[in-house]
Amino acid sequence: MNAPKTAIIVAGPTCSGKSALALDLARAFDGTVINADSMQVYSDLRILTARPDAADEAAVPHRLYGVLDAAQPGSVAWWREEALREMKAACDAGRIPILCGGTGMYLRALTDGLVEVPDPGEVARTEARALADEIGPAALHARLEAVDPETAASLRPNDTQRIARAWEVWRGTGYGLFWWRSQPGLPAAPYRFVSVQLDPPRDELRHAINERFGLMLQQGAMDEVRRLVARDLSPALPAMRAHGVPELCAVLRGEETMEAAKAAAVLATGRYTRRQATWFRHHALGKQDDAMISLRRHTLSTQLSEREYEKIENFISNRVDVRAIPS
Repeated sequence: MNAPKTAIIVAGPTCSGKSALALDLARAFDGTVINADSMQVYSDLRILTARPDAADEAAVPHRLYGVLDAAQPGSVAWWREEALREMKAACDAGRIPILCGGTGMYLRALTDGLVEVPDPGEVARTEARALADEIGPAALHARLEAVDPETAASLRPNDTQRIARAWEVWRGTGYGLFWWRSQPGLPAAPYRFVSVQLDPPRDELRHAINERFGLMLQQGAMDEVRRLVARDLSPALPAMRAHGVPELCAVLRGEETMEAAKAAAVLATGRYTRRQATWFRHHALGKQDDAMISLRRHTLSTQLSEREYEKIENFISNRVDVRAIPS
C-alpha cells in the first residue's frame, strides 16, 4: 500500500494573515495554494473577500479562487470534491497541496470526512429561497422547528442561509440535516496533514479588519457591490451575505451613510472572527493517529521561525516523527 501524501493547512480567522503565510509556504515547499474559504470561491467578490491579487497568483499556483458565479451557492460537498481533485493534480505535478482558508467545515470535510447529503433538487431549493425572502429567517426557522426540531435546534433563527439549506434538504429528501449527519459518510482524505493555525490577539485583529475594510473601499468595493445589486440576486445567496455586501447594499438604497456602513461591516466581521477563532480552538483539524501536527501562531506576523519551517520540512519528508519535536 502506498504511503499517504502530505498536505499543509493554513487556517484561522478572517484577516489573520493566512494568504500571505500560504504564499510563503508555497514558495518554500513548491506548493499549490488551494482556497478553503467559502466566500473566496465567488468570482464577483475579489475585493470584498480579499482574494490573492494577480501578482500573488502569478508567483505560485492558486486554485479554487473565483471559480463560482454569485448566483451559484457553494457547498461543503462541492468544495470537498473540487479540493480533492486539485490536491491530486498538485501531487501529480510534484507540488505540495496547501489548503488556505477560514471555513472550518470545509477543512474538516477533508481531515475528518463528510456525510454526503443527496441533492434535494431545484424545486426544493427554489421553495426554500422564496420562503426565506417572503417570510424571513425567523419564521422559516419556526416552520423548520415543527418538522425537523433536531436540526432547528442547531441553527440561529437569523441565519438565513443555513435555515434555507435545512428547509430544502427536508423538503427535497424527506429527512432533516440532523438525520443525514448521523449516517455513514465519505471518509477522510487520504493525506497526512500538517496544520498551521493562526490565532492573533483580538485587539490586533480588530485593528487589521478596520484597516483592511478602508482599503477595500479605496480599491472599489462599492462598485463590486453595485454590480451585484444590478443582477437582482436573491439576498439569501451566500455571496449576497459576504461581509460588507449587506452593509454597502444599504448605502446604495440610501438607508445608511458610508461611515455607518463601514462601522457595521467592521463590527460584523469582528464578531465573525471571534466565532471562527473559538471554532478552531475547539475543533482539531485531523486526528492524532493521522500523524498530524499543529503549529499555533498568536501574532499577526506571518513569518514562521526557522525551527517551524524545519518541523514542516521534516514532516513532509517523513524523516522523523515530528510530533516528538517541541514547537
